[in-house]
Amino acid sequence: MRKFTIILSAIAMIAGAASAAETSAPETYDLLFKNGTLDGFTQKQQLIYDRKVQNSIKPETADRDTGKIVISFADGQVPEALLKFTQGDKYRNLGAFPSSVGNPMIMYFVETVVRDMAESAGGSPFYIRNRVKEALIKPSEISNGQAIIAGEAVETVDVTMRPFKDDPNADRMQGFDNLALTVSMSDDAPGWYLVLSAHVPGTDAGDPVYSSIMTFDRTETTE
Repeated sequence: MRKFTIILSAIAMIAGAASAAETSAPETYDLLFKNGTLDGFTQKQQLIYDRKVQNSIKPETADRDTGKIVISFADGQVPEALLKFTQGDKYRNLGAFPSSVGNPMIMYFVETVVRDMAESAGGSPFYIRNRVKEALIKPSEISNGQAIIAGEAVETVDVTMRPFKDDPNADRMQGFDNLALTVSMSDDAPGWYLVLSAHVPGTDAGDPVYSSIMTFDRTETTE
């Protein structure tokens, strides 16, 4: 296998970058579900993302859910993006999605957060999913910054959502009412997404209650 590596060596806001503002609802959706982000990829290419998980409520799930997400491509009457989760030699298929719609990583990110929150904090997964989906189509915090890809600075747009802010059930959420979902995107990143992060802060600046970070790692091309 021949590798074309594009390493995300750092994601950081650059001092002096524009301060956070707020998107409109359509702008939030259009950024997060941008069309055409997988156009031009072929069956000989793969996109690889790294997922790292911390969970102080259910620490055993961190090992279970930390690994790689691989997107490969299949031609057909409807070209597809195929998702697979890998840990070393082990893997499980995550599903097939029409590649013309865009990069399915955003959908996988949302579903893993919903599952992890329901598993960790309890509560109805249907309620959790609906609140998260509502956040995807509401005005959100937005800022511009820079990231480093293969030693080169690229411009990013970063959207942050807080789906359970002021939720009436906050006292039963074991801290997940403070959940922040942040998606960092760039036209210079293959597949559009650089980082998809879910974070629930701990107390007194300690370890987070929950953290799931999916980071674009590299592209690979097979012979």
